[in-house]
Amino acid sequence: MTDLRIRAATPDEAEAVLVFWKESAHGTSVSDDVHGVRRLIDRDPEALLLALTDGLIVGSVIAGWDGWRASLYRLAVLPSYRRRGISTALLRAAEERFAALGGRRVDAMVLEANETGRRLWSAAGFVREERWRRWVKPLTG
Repeated sequence: MTDLRIRAATPDEAEAVLVFWKESAHGTSVSDDVHGVRRLIDRDPEALLLALTDGLIVGSVIAGWDGWRASLYRLAVLPSYRRRGISTALLRAAEERFAALGGRRVDAMVLEANETGRRLWSAAGFVREERWRRWVKPLTG
């Protein structure tokens, strides 16, 4: 896509990002609210990358860097814009961000039930890590 633009999200786009995720992302997160998205952007203004065309959000990825690990979340593309190289462009931008920050390896959170996502990550060169499992504990009730 020649008119595709990738840039960091701004706090005033939090609601639009949530609407986009509702239509385009597989699954939900405990942080899926305006406060959660704004907190992410406030904490790391370059972490939430958006792909836009003509002002429309057509893709997103969270490229989280904590100084130790490079982690990807919420890679999503608007269904009517899939198979146009948007996820590839988003991943390239995320990997460039991580490399500039000194990242050595990147991991991605992928729901087991997300067949499309698992195929995408595999095609992008990611390999399922069999030695680890995610353990979680909610901090709120």
